Amino acid sequence: MSVAAEAFVAGHPDDWRRILPFVFQSRALDDLEESQLVPSKEVLYQFSARGHDVTQAVLAQHLTGLRDGIAAYYRSRPLVLSLGLELEEALASTMMRAGSMSDGRDIGVVFNLPRADGPCVLPGCGGVGTQYTPAIGWAQAIRYHAEVLGDESYRGSIALVCGGEASTATNGFWSALNIATTQRLPVLFFIEDNGYGISVKSDLQTPGGNIAANLASFRNLTVFDGDGGDPETAPGLIAEAVARVRAGQGPVLLRLTVPRLSGHSGQDSQAYKSTEEIAAERARDPLTRLKAYLVPHRLGAEEWAALESRARNDVARALARVQRRPGVDPSRATRFVFSESDDSGGTDVQIQGGLLALGIEAAPGVRVAEPTGSRINMVTAIRRTLDHELAINPRVLVFGEDVGRKGGVHAATQGLQDKFGVARVFDTSLSEEGIIGRAVGMALAGLMPVPEIQFRKYAEPAAEQLNDLGSLRWRTANRYAAPMVVRMPGGYFKCGDPWHSQCNEVQFVHAVGWRVAMPANAEDAVGLLRTALRGNDPTIFFEHRAMLDAASARRPYPGDDFVVPFGEARRVRAGDAATIVTWGAMVERCERAAEETGIAADILDLRTLVPWDKAAVLGSVARTRRCLIVHEDGLTAGFGAEIAATLAKEAFFSLDAPTERLAMPDIPSPHSPALLEAVLPSVERIAALLTAVVSA
Repeated sequence: MSVAAEAFVAGHPDDWRRILPFVFQSRALDDLEESQLVPSKEVLYQFSARGHDVTQAVLAQHLTGLRDGIAAYYRSRPLVLSLGLELEEALASTMMRAGSMSDGRDIGVVFNLPRADGPCVLPGCGGVGTQYTPAIGWAQAIRYHAEVLGDESYRGSIALVCGGEASTATNGFWSALNIATTQRLPVLFFIEDNGYGISVKSDLQTPGGNIAANLASFRNLTVFDGDGGDPETAPGLIAEAVARVRAGQGPVLLRLTVPRLSGHSGQDSQAYKSTEEIAAERARDPLTRLKAYLVPHRLGAEEWAALESRARNDVARALARVQRRPGVDPSRATRFVFSESDDSGGTDVQIQGGLLALGIEAAPGVRVAEPTGSRINMVTAIRRTLDHELAINPRVLVFGEDVGRKGGVHAATQGLQDKFGVARVFDTSLSEEGIIGRAVGMALAGLMPVPEIQFRKYAEPAAEQLNDLGSLRWRTANRYAAPMVVRMPGGYFKCGDPWHSQCNEVQFVHAVGWRVAMPANAEDAVGLLRTALRGNDPTIFFEHRAMLDAASARRPYPGDDFVVPFGEARRVRAGDAATIVTWGAMVERCERAAEETGIAADILDLRTLVPWDKAAVLGSVARTRRCLIVHEDGLTAGFGAEIAATLAKEAFFSLDAPTERLAMPDIPSPHSPALLEAVLPSVERIAALLTAVVSA
């Protein structure tokens, strides 16, 4: 425990003098927004922290670790102010002014505070419970940096995750709790229990209405419970909770009861509370109780009033400065979906997250393959690429369900744990939210996570984390990014079923901020995977199950430096009778169809869907004047529709026949091989439609 923490537990007036300005600033901001800025529509989303503010300001005094990471939520402004968020920055964010923490892209209470040294506030999300698993990833990264990379600056640092009581009902909370306790990670769960989830009382969120009581016997977890409004006992509980985590004694959950002295948000009238309930909450106001504790015996009434007045004046001056700021620039709204180049041709690097933010640049690689040895299948190519990148980059970590001792259900990670150890290649609990969420925290802490989602359909429980991660760079206006490679096997294999055989790659094309790769052979798998692993953006790397051991997908290993740039299609077969645009497992079938018909088709394997090689497709169609698009995903709103729409607009006068699409009908993948082949684009159906296109 630090000297400052020891003094604060003793209740020395100087410590209260240190935190009171932040509490008063928070109250003044809440008052200003509710009374002036919300009615004038200068603030559109307002979340008051009244009642939560005193405990948060106390907690901030103990966040002294050089690599502490804080996962805040929408009621955490007092904490973030106490950690150094400037008043002007806080107001500029809620008022949607230029240069604020999201540049007007996100609601103002979704905080972030990037820092190279000192407590870093991870970028928040508007979803309830989404903050928990990224905090776990940060905690695991603290251990990894200290114990594997040997960075002593991480020793003694902790992860803190804050949440209201209602958030303890979410999948994210339970996933994070399981990971933290099984791994004994240095994380503090700080639960601010105000008794409500908007209008729903806590006894409908948690049995008995007390998550701390329910977790009292949870293995490897220390639990504290107390009254957050008590100025004599709450600081001591906070100090002890932080000290235990910092001393390496495992995760701690601290629940403090606090009143919510305003509605859930500025639009909430609290009509669901009785007059008596509201009065009882106001009587529990921690600031009122703190004043009674301090004034007049420990702090003079005049000094209390002066501190409060100064805070309100500081807020007023900050408001004047913010009102002089320009509004956000609409022309910038589409920037920073992905990593961008700056004016000098380099990368406009994010402040925090990924390797580039640390000044670590990956080798560029070579685009010319140097084939060695005999032909290998795609799964061997993937394994060999992971092996090499793990060997040359100690920040790469591979994890997921069954990837360790078993070597993956598809054998893509076989032998990697034996070679690199359990700290770098490890199994996870059965929680896709936990797999992706912890990867977010790791990436923000400067690692390159490679999580595996065992089958494409299993990504659904992680959808919120995947979507939030994809938008992270954009919604923080390039302050943060979390580059990673999510390996995701899917598609049919001998048979199908609705759970293991889906593609639905278009879902990730629709998602903001994800690069999407779908290789059709071993050589491209090597090049695309290496490009993704050395990149500065999150990537979905789709490993088609039918191609992992397909003879048609086998190629010689192209070398340890071979890369394939995203957005460059591969010409599989040259011709001028028609263009076939395809990707994934359909590449092989399209090639066979062209061979069987004898039609000189120009076959393009897109290889990546985000970005996709529009220029190659338009150039080919301009020459052949006919186009057939073939994919495994469903027909309606599949990615083929985007290509067809592009051709309709940009190649209309080049086309001598309507663009045709062949895809799965709008059903899940059926299990029976007979049913599967009846609905997949077969070689015969591709050949028939190609013939029709050429004859049209």
